[in-house]
Amino acid sequence: MKLLFFDIDGTLIADHRKMPQSTPLAIKKAQENGHLCIVNTGRTASIVLDWLPDLAPFDGYLCGCGTQLFFQGQELSHHIFTPEESVSIIEGLEKYKIDAILEGALNDYCNPPDTMHTETMRKYVSKSYPRRHWGNYQDAIGNFDKFFCFADDPTAVPAFMAEHADLLDAIDREHGFYEIVPKGYSKATCMDDLVEYLNNSGKYPEKISIEDTVAIGDSNNDLPMLEHAGCAIAMGESSQQVLAMADFITAPVMQDGIYKALEWLGCI
Repeated sequence: MKLLFFDIDGTLIADHRKMPQSTPLAIKKAQENGHLCIVNTGRTASIVLDWLPDLAPFDGYLCGCGTQLFFQGQELSHHIFTPEESVSIIEGLEKYKIDAILEGALNDYCNPPDTMHTETMRKYVSKSYPRRHWGNYQDAIGNFDKFFCFADDPTAVPAFMAEHADLLDAIDREHGFYEIVPKGYSKATCMDDLVEYLNNSGKYPEKISIEDTVAIGDSNNDLPMLEHAGCAIAMGESSQQVLAMADFITAPVMQDGIYKALEWLGCI
């Protein structure tokens, strides 16, 4: 049995939630052959669980870069910034004029476009989420797991991170954007958490090791899980860092990349 971990954007789906028909077919075949198929995403549950389960069947969801874990409908863990931590983060963002989307399990939160510090984030929000209803920063206190941010000043995010080094880790998403997660959390750490849970569940007679895991992704926030997995697969249109460390490079999403990857693995 293998544990197959899938990123979402650029891996399972292309723009506008497009998924080729071959992907759910591949997932179902792999499961029928005894493998577990797990989503491992930087997205929080609020922008995953209301639509992705309708496109393809999965055994579990590791959301928010490992801050919330689900397996077969059961929530295994959930890390949320405390109210005190939330206030410190929000004050720091405003201090350094950093625009952010604070991501939670129930909602996402950001400043209204007319009060944002940067035109870049204003355009990003309007283009990527034209109809999304946002909560405000005040509502986010004690209710968010991680955040995505941008600042015009290239020194702003590093300075902010230096002040919160004991609380946060940063993932460079390139072009000035950063994904910020709780200290010690990543797409890799949650893989270990799931393996430990499965080995302690009594459901699987053979011990599962990290060597039994396969990670499939395309962007820099996938690097921790790709580096940690027993086998790393890059999608055909991945970042250069992902391509450089992959054991196998499959086709792009809409060219049946997932199906071809699972064929190469021998899982289908």
